[in-house]
Amino acid sequence: MDTAKHPILLFDGVCNLCNSSVQFILKRDKQQAFRFASLQSEEGQEVLGQFEDKPEDLSSVVLVEDGKLYARSTAALRATRWLSGAWPLLYGFIVLPRPLRDAVYDWIARNRYRWFGKKEQCMIPSPELKSRFL
Repeated sequence: MDTAKHPILLFDGVCNLCNSSVQFILKRDKQQAFRFASLQSEEGQEVLGQFEDKPEDLSSVVLVEDGKLYARSTAALRATRWLSGAWPLLYGFIVLPRPLRDAVYDWIARNRYRWFGKKEQCMIPSPELKSRFL
């Protein structure tokens, strides 16, 4: 798959915050560029398997764009560039040092189940969205 045209967003499939974020992106991805897979899925693991420098845990969002893997805050900020409206302006936060950005990201990631809850199983896309998922 050409990840320059269709970046792949890997997400925690049982996390309510992550699933809501995917729904948010689906509504604002007017070009229908993104493809999605949960980190826990075979497809997600297959995508990760193509990279030596991949996250060990499944608590990070991962973006594969133009053949490169991005994780945590960098992945989230790069994803905003593909969205409609003013959302691409958030990419400006990329100028902040990555350790600072990732510290905020990690704090949210550590607390996401407590704050937003957890599903028993991964989201199943509707028939109209199925083509957007690996």
